[in-house]
Amino acid sequence: MASAAEQMAANLSWGALGKATDLRQRIFFTIGLLMVYRLGTYIPVPGIDGEALRDVMAQVSQGIGGMLNLFTGGAISRMGIFALGIMPYISASIIVQLLSTMYAPWQALKKEGEQGRKKLNQYTRYGTVALAILQGYGIAVSIQGGGLAHSPGPFFIASCVITLVGGTMFLMWLGEQITARGIGNGISLIIFVGIVAEIPAAIAQFLAQGRSGALSTPVILGVIVMVFAVITFVVFMERALRKISILYPRRQVGMKVYEGGSSHLPIKVNPAGVIPAIFASSILLLPTTISTFSGSTTNPVLSWLAASLGYGQPLHLLFLAAMIVFFSYFYTLNVSFKVDDVAENLKSQNASVPGIRPGKKTEEYLEYVVNRILVLGSAYLTAVCLLPEILISRVGIPFYFGGTSVLIVVSVTMDTIQQVQSHLLAHQYESLIEKSQLRGRKRTGPPKAPARR
Repeated sequence: MASAAEQMAANLSWGALGKATDLRQRIFFTIGLLMVYRLGTYIPVPGIDGEALRDVMAQVSQGIGGMLNLFTGGAISRMGIFALGIMPYISASIIVQLLSTMYAPWQALKKEGEQGRKKLNQYTRYGTVALAILQGYGIAVSIQGGGLAHSPGPFFIASCVITLVGGTMFLMWLGEQITARGIGNGISLIIFVGIVAEIPAAIAQFLAQGRSGALSTPVILGVIVMVFAVITFVVFMERALRKISILYPRRQVGMKVYEGGSSHLPIKVNPAGVIPAIFASSILLLPTTISTFSGSTTNPVLSWLAASLGYGQPLHLLFLAAMIVFFSYFYTLNVSFKVDDVAENLKSQNASVPGIRPGKKTEEYLEYVVNRILVLGSAYLTAVCLLPEILISRVGIPFYFGGTSVLIVVSVTMDTIQQVQSHLLAHQYESLIEKSQLRGRKRTGPPKAPARR
């Protein structure tokens, strides 16, 4: 029999959105900040030769340049103030999380609760500034070396670096504001909006290739079927769970004795969500961003990077697969599902897994189960991110819209809708509590005196 919460969720209607004032304000706030982000992608960095930049991006639009353009919402093709995107913040988050598992002082910070988390977030911001400066300087030098600057020199490099770093820090602030005062995860929504904004132009270019005869009708239909198949597979896997039975013993509270019960601990097949794909893509874009603008013959190392880490190349696919698997395990065991914390919480509630002793044995059992689940979860993420890229690179689709972008779009959409439904459900609970309180006040009021005749 369904619980009261499940019945309320089943009867939830989107018509309740008009009554949920706080949720409506959060949605409008989020949309407003995302519109500010989109406007910023059209504001160019000063001193850039626009015509030369368009020629360069036209040459690399099918390869790694197309991937850069997609993840920055088109800002890299226009060299907007948000050309670095949110990737420096993601890279800094990766470094801080890695160090917090190995560096003893930062391990102690993680155990301090909210204060420790704020301190680590501050270190992440400092790391974002440092990485943005390095990447901004690399892009400025490569733009100048590629002949894309009107007035090359130290002043151009300084202005370019300051503009790009300022744009990244503003994006980081936007993401934090959306997470705190809006709806959904701000960083993921910024990447989501950047990808979605480039989809119409990419589809138009794709269909134009079909009209011109460059792509045959079976290839176009095959790509469309592949996209829908990947979306269906992603939705299925993101909702897949492994349930572990949990037993609660009989307990006494005051003079009342509560019977024991059973429940389950749900573990997602992909506990890390879209984070491993974003982390892997951000690291892979780090060295290739510079090689895109500096030209293929200015430096042998950059030339090798552009050739070996290009879209669809074996080394590119190998690095992407290895990093997705690594971050799937790392992010799950250290952030999204920490087995030691879960085992400690179960022990504090006097709950146990059937046949497993509480404490250390429960922790070992959970770690064993999670490691086995992650074999399937990481394989699923790797397949979704690599298989479309392999097929598209072999067919020669003129834009980048692989499994990583589909995974990000679908996962962020599902997460945002789930948060909206949670807010609507909480609003229904609040309205029910208010009605019950009003009825209680009416019933507990003083009795009316009999009317005199």
